[in-house]
Amino acid sequence: MAHIDLGMDESLFPGIRGLMRFRPETAAPLNALAEALLRAPNSLPAGERELIAAYVSRLNACRFCGDSHSAFAAEQLDGGMALVEQVRDDLDTAPVSEKLRALLRIAGAVRESGLKVTIDLVDAARAHGATDVEIHDTVLIAAAFCMFNRYVDGLGTLALDDPEGYRESARRIVEHGYIDSV
Repeated sequence: MAHIDLGMDESLFPGIRGLMRFRPETAAPLNALAEALLRAPNSLPAGERELIAAYVSRLNACRFCGDSHSAFAAEQLDGGMALVEQVRDDLDTAPVSEKLRALLRIAGAVRESGLKVTIDLVDAARAHGATDVEIHDTVLIAAAFCMFNRYVDGLGTLALDDPEGYRESARRIVEHGYIDSV
């Protein structure tokens, strides 16, 4: 049960969804940010951007965001959930491109502190073909998900136990986006 009264059955709107319904005036810009970062046209595929969000959320031990964005990534990546789990379990051996691995390392550094992002990490990403826009967006996705994770966990929202609920949300997000998903 959330730390505050959301005025609804949390099982119908777990995690951030209940918070978005509780404060629609803050939901609109947060959903617009998620839409821009994770779904707008970009040289990084949407599944890889969702994987960055899932990776950071898992590092932050945010169960709801980690599980939901893992499902969103799996829905859009050829390797599905098996690939997502490999990245979460061992980034060094996961079968992803060196560019994505370098970007995920940047995301992991942001999760610790923005000051942990070094020129060496950025140069490594560039050496594997990452553009300045992709590096920028990786840093912003990681920073935004640190905020989203703390929002969800700071208010003690409900995380689903059934993976099917996350898969349903993933299908809805892939089809309709974040702006129309609340």
